[in-house]
Order: sequence, then structure tokens, then C-alpha cells
Amino acid sequence: MKENKSRTAARWPVVAEQECRDLWLGGRGPLLVFAFSVLLSAMTYLAATNQAMNFLEQREAVNLTLQVALTVGVLLTLLVSADAISGERERSTFEALLLTPVSRRAIVAGKLFAATTLWLACLLVALPYLWVLGRGVAVAGQAALLALSVGSLVAIGLGGLGLLISALTNSNKTSLAFSLLMLLVLFAPTQLPALPKTGFGELLVRINPIGSALHYISQVLVSRRSWSHDLAYLISPALVALVVCGLLIAAAPRIVKLEVHSE
Repeated sequence: MKENKSRTAARWPVVAEQECRDLWLGGRGPLLVFAFSVLLSAMTYLAATNQAMNFLEQREAVNLTLQVALTVGVLLTLLVSADAISGERERSTFEALLLTPVSRRAIVAGKLFAATTLWLACLLVALPYLWVLGRGVAVAGQAALLALSVGSLVAIGLGGLGLLISALTNSNKTSLAFSLLMLLVLFAPTQLPALPKTGFGELLVRINPIGSALHYISQVLVSRRSWSHDLAYLISPALVALVVCGLLIAAAPRIVKLEVHSE
């Protein structure tokens, strides 16, 4: 019995392959990435044609482009994960998946992996833009590594949150709306530059996985701090990723089902 359970749990790559096929061959993934590339193209053009750009401004342009790429990439990952379970329930395709010889944990892991591939695709699209803006100040390599490490951490954490919300809601509209509201609440404080200068504001930045990640990136790219100087700002996104993934794995047998009964 234990051997059968381990076999079904180990089949998450099969679920991931099917989810990736649906995402990328079904047309949603390429369309979202194309829209993402159009946005980055417009930003890069505006930054590159600024005749007053100097050494510091180039770093700021790279930082701004990377932050937009991270935010939009995480948004797309969140949208896909928020649709992963509740959307299949509404489309009446979830029953067929539940009848396959794979565990609930394998289903969750496969769906989260597929949603994360959207962030990785956005990262690949962003790399040429970061190189164009940062080649004059030799910062493109740093920006790419920051996007891969910090961005992936945030994408996994918020993608897992979207998947958890999707599993706990019957309505796909509710899942998408709640996920977007959560992202808005997390992103809004990052647009208030005075927050990090106050004690309470700094606390809000540190506990906000998006705010702390964007602040860390700014410190490395613009302020030219070492990577180890402000590592404490990565505690929040790391904790969110670990806790959410742990919850999904532990609770998958109970929350991954055809219907969610409200009490």
C-alpha cells in the first residue's frame, strides 16, 4: 500500500507535463507572454531614448524594468494558479483528473510547476531588455541573477497562494477576484516611497513578500549594496514560499476535490 502511494505521489511530472501542454499549446501562455513583451518593449524604448540618461539613471532604468517584469510576471503566475482548480471545476474537467492514478499532492505539485513556467517564460523575455538597458553600466548580469533568484521565490510563493485560494473556492470568479485583491494589497505599499524611512513603514516592507523583494533588488542594483548586506529582506518571500508549499502538500488530500462545501 505504501509503495502504491509513493508511486502515485511520484507521478507529479505527468500532471505537470499535461498542465504545461494545456497552458502553452492551448494558447493562454503565448498570449500572456506576448502581452508582457509588448509592455516591456514600450518601457525599454522610453528609457533607451531618454537623452539625459547618465550612469545612475541607467541603473534606475534597469531596476524599474526588473521590478515591472517581476510584478507583472508574478501577476500572470497568480492568475494561472488561481484558475488551476476552481476553473477546472467550472469547466467540468476536474473529475477526469481526480480519477487518474495520481495522488492529490501530485496534482497540486504539477499545477504549481506549470504555473511557475509562466514566470520563467516572462524572465526569458525580460533578459534582452535588461541587457539593452544595463550594458553600459555592466549591471545586466546582476539584474538577471536577481530576477532568477528573488523573482522565482516570489512567483512560487504567490503562485502557491493562488493555488490554495483556487482549491478553497467553488467559483472561479471568486478565486480570481480574491487573488487579484491580495496582489493589489501587497503591491500598493510599494508605491509609497516614504514607508521605508519610518519604523512602522520598514516593518510593513519586511513582512510584505513583494515589497521586501523589490526593496532588496533596489538596494543591490541602485544603491550598489552587496548581495549579503540586506538578506533579511528575503525572509518574508522565503517564508511565504515555504509555508504555502507546506500547506498545499499537507492539506492537498482534503482540499483538492470536486466541490468545496461552505459551512
